Amino acid sequence: MPTFERLNRLFPVWALLFALCAVWQPDWFTGLASSIKVLLALIMFTMGLTLSRDDFLGVLRAPLPVVVGLILQFTVMPLAALLVSWSLNLSPELTTGMVLVGATAGGTASNVMAWLANGNVALSVSMTLVSTVVSVAATPLLTALLVGQTVDVPVAGMFMSIAQLVIAPIAVGVIVHHFLGMHIRQVEPALASVAMFAIVLIIAIVVALNAGRLATLGPLVALAVVLHNMIGLAGGYNISRLLGFDKRTARTIAIEVGMQNSGLAVALANQFFTAATALPGALFSIWHNVSGSILAGYWKRHPLDEAQTADAGAQSA
Repeated sequence: MPTFERLNRLFPVWALLFALCAVWQPDWFTGLASSIKVLLALIMFTMGLTLSRDDFLGVLRAPLPVVVGLILQFTVMPLAALLVSWSLNLSPELTTGMVLVGATAGGTASNVMAWLANGNVALSVSMTLVSTVVSVAATPLLTALLVGQTVDVPVAGMFMSIAQLVIAPIAVGVIVHHFLGMHIRQVEPALASVAMFAIVLIIAIVVALNAGRLATLGPLVALAVVLHNMIGLAGGYNISRLLGFDKRTARTIAIEVGMQNSGLAVALANQFFTAATALPGALFSIWHNVSGSILAGYWKRHPLDEAQTADAGAQSA
C-alpha cells in the first residue's frame, strides 16, 4: 500500500498543518475535546492489531536490553522533564504536563523510526510493549512522586484510566490479530494511517484549546519540549553505549527512550488536570516525530558495519 506508506512518512507535516489549522480556526476542534480518550483508545487498538505472539516472546529472548531500556525510560525522561521545567521556571500546571510526558511509555511511532534508523525493530516493539504495560502503575506513581507536592495527582483515577485507555484496547487488538493476523498484515500501512490521523487530531484539539495561551506559552513550552526530547535521545544512546551495548541496540534504545506516548499524556492531562497541562504533550507529539525522523535519516546514512549487525543479531537471538 504505497499510498498509505507515503502518507505515514509525512506524519510530522500533517501534525504541523493540523496544529496551524487549530491556531487559525480553533472552533473547528474545541468541540471535539471529549473525543480525546476515544481517539487514544483507537490508537492503542491499532497498535494491538499489529502485535503477535512472537512480539511477546521477543521480550524473553532478549531481556537485558528491554530491562535497561525500561529503566532509562522511567528515570531519564521524568527526571529530565522536571529538571527542564525547573530550569525554565515553568508554572505548576506546565511542569505537571512535562512530567506526564516523561512518565509515559514509549510511543508507537518509535517502532517506525527504529526501522528507518537501521535499529533493532524487534527490540523496539518489545520495549514499547513492556513500557506500555508498566506505565499503568509507573505513570501515576511517578507523576505523584515528582509533582504531587504542588498539584493534586489522582493516582487511583489515573491508574484506572490508563488501564481502560491503553491496556484494554491493546488486549482486544492482540486477540483480533490472533484470529485475523494474515489479513491484518496486508493492511498494516492503512492501520498506521488511522493511528496517525488520530494522533494528529488529538494534537489539533489540544492546540485549539490552548489557542489563546500560545502567544505567551507556546515558545517557552516548545523550548522545554525540544530540550526534554534531546536529553532523552542523547541519554538513551550514550548510557546504552557506556553499558556495553552495540550501536544498533543503542540506537534503538535511544529512539525508544526519547519518543514518548504523548497522546496518553494529553488524554490524562485533559481528563485530570487543565488544558494548559496538555500543551506540552501536544507539542511533544509534533516535535518528537520531527526529531525522530531527522535522527533516523542521519543514522540511515551512516549504516552499521557487518560486525555490528552480526553482534546485534546475536544479542537478539
